[in-house]
Amino acid sequence: MKKLPVILGLLLTMLAFTACHDQPQWNDDPYGNFDALWTILDEHYPFFEYKDVDWEQVRVAYRAKISPKMTTTELFDLCGAMLKELRDGHVNLIASHDVSRYWIWEQYPVNYDERLVDEHYLHFDYRRASGIKYQILPNNFGYMYYGSFSSSVGEGNLDLVLNYLSTCDGLIIDVRSNGGGYLTNVEKFVGRFIEQSLHAGSIQHKTGPGHDELSKPYEYYFEPTKNHIHYLKPVVVLANRGSFSATNNFVSIMKQLPQVTIVGDTTGGGCGLPFTSELPNGWNVRFSASPIRDADGNLTEYGVAPDVRVDLTDADRLAGRDTYIDAACEILAKQTTK
Repeated sequence: MKKLPVILGLLLTMLAFTACHDQPQWNDDPYGNFDALWTILDEHYPFFEYKDVDWEQVRVAYRAKISPKMTTTELFDLCGAMLKELRDGHVNLIASHDVSRYWIWEQYPVNYDERLVDEHYLHFDYRRASGIKYQILPNNFGYMYYGSFSSSVGEGNLDLVLNYLSTCDGLIIDVRSNGGGYLTNVEKFVGRFIEQSLHAGSIQHKTGPGHDELSKPYEYYFEPTKNHIHYLKPVVVLANRGSFSATNNFVSIMKQLPQVTIVGDTTGGGCGLPFTSELPNGWNVRFSASPIRDADGNLTEYGVAPDVRVDLTDADRLAGRDTYIDAACEILAKQTTK
């Protein structure tokens, strides 16, 4: 069975394809930089059909707005607007003065207030280990908040956290507003909640410049972490629209497990491995070029729906209530009293 390190091999394959494919030379002017950007996406972006985007029509509409005397800022804004047509939080145009983005979760309620949790649930008394904030709540349910999968977590750190929480009747894993990070950390976390090999999903990569030129799906699996502490009691994962990229992947995988309930809002989406290229003027464009599907073969580009939907209102905050944590505790209480 294939494990996550295959992702590195896929990235190398992508780089090899890029190196072997003849790249046209564009002029360093508004037209040349625009054409370079459009073409790079045209040949490497894998979600045009899935998102029903007519990329040629987009090119015609936006190229007509270019003039030879455009300022750098005007060109950047125009190119950024074109990229937003993809409705993809993983697509960024990066310049020295700005970064264009499509943050889909900015359109939705945040549903997370760190101060609220710290004050009313943790009472400013919690432990920290490698980016993980954790504590045992008064009802004997464990709580751990992980704010970024970019925060390095060692197996020893996870042993210390899970050993401390091992006496809890249930566990809440809070990944609200976790914008993603390294899939290796996703694998590391999931490995602590499974007893046998788990089909995590599949990955594809571009094999040519055509929109439909993709490899066959490569199935990948996560394995239980050997010789380390596991937690196999009931678990609730809290997620919101800010749970993006690798966190989106984490939620989709954890949702498979019979002891896990996903609570909150649909995640922010973003289900591909990154690809970066440079324009003639030195700007960089970053986007997903390798689609990742869940175990059922579905793309989760637009997010993973929760098992139990919850909202957090301003009135809840004023009352000192985090409805996400309250709902998680209610679910765990029912599961642990059966």
